[in-house]
Amino acid sequence: MIDLYYWPTPNGWKVSIALEEFGLPYKVHLIDIRAGDQFKPDFLKIAPNNRMPAITDPDGPDAEPISIFESGAILQYLARKTGRFGGKTERERIAVDQWLMWQMGGVGPMAGQTHHFLKYAPQMGHDIPYAKDRYRSETARLYGVLDRQLAENEYVAGDYSIADMAIWPWASLWEGQEQTLDDKPNLARWLDLVGSRPAVQRGHALHLDLRTAKQNKTSQENLFGRKA
Repeated sequence: MIDLYYWPTPNGWKVSIALEEFGLPYKVHLIDIRAGDQFKPDFLKIAPNNRMPAITDPDGPDAEPISIFESGAILQYLARKTGRFGGKTERERIAVDQWLMWQMGGVGPMAGQTHHFLKYAPQMGHDIPYAKDRYRSETARLYGVLDRQLAENEYVAGDYSIADMAIWPWASLWEGQEQTLDDKPNLARWLDLVGSRPAVQRGHALHLDLRTAKQNKTSQENLFGRKA
C-alpha cells in the first residue's frame, strides 16, 4: 500500500486523483501545511524541499521501498509502474511529458502566484496591483494556450493522461484566479469532461473540508514566510 503525504491543495489533488485513477491502494498521512507539518524532520526525510505531496511505495523498483517528492515525478513514476496514462508509444510519451512539464513550469507556479497576490497577500497587508496584474495576465495567457491545444484534442495530450491529472486541479480554480471561460470554450468543455470522472471526483474530495479553515498569522507564516 502506498503512503500518501497530502493536504487538499491543487498539488495534493494531482496525486490523490492519480492514485484513484490508477486504482492503487493508498493510506493518507495529512501534512497540515498551515501548522508547519512540512518542516518536521520525519517528513523532510521523505520530501527534503519541505513541500507536499510525497509518496512512499514499499513495492518500488527491484521490489525495494522508495520515497518520491515533487508531484510531476510522482505522476511519471506511477504511470511507469502501472503502464497506464503515460502514453503507449514514444511519441505519445513525449506529448504527455511536455504538457506535464508545461503545468509544472507554467500553470502551477503562475496560478499559484495569482492566488497568492489576489487572496493572501492583501490579508497580510501587501496589496500590490502590479503583482496582481502580472500573474493574472500570465495565467490568462497560459489558459489561452491550453484552450487552443484542446481545440484539436479531446484531452490535453490526445488520450487522457497524467498531464490532464496535473493541469485540472489548478485550472478548476479559474474563478479564484479571476479568469474567464467566455472566450475559452474548449477549456470549459475539458474542465467538465475531466471533472465528471468518478476517480477525479474522489481524489478532489479527499479531506476537502480542511480547506475551509481560516488563516491566522501563524498559519500564514508557515505557508509563506518560514524557512527550513
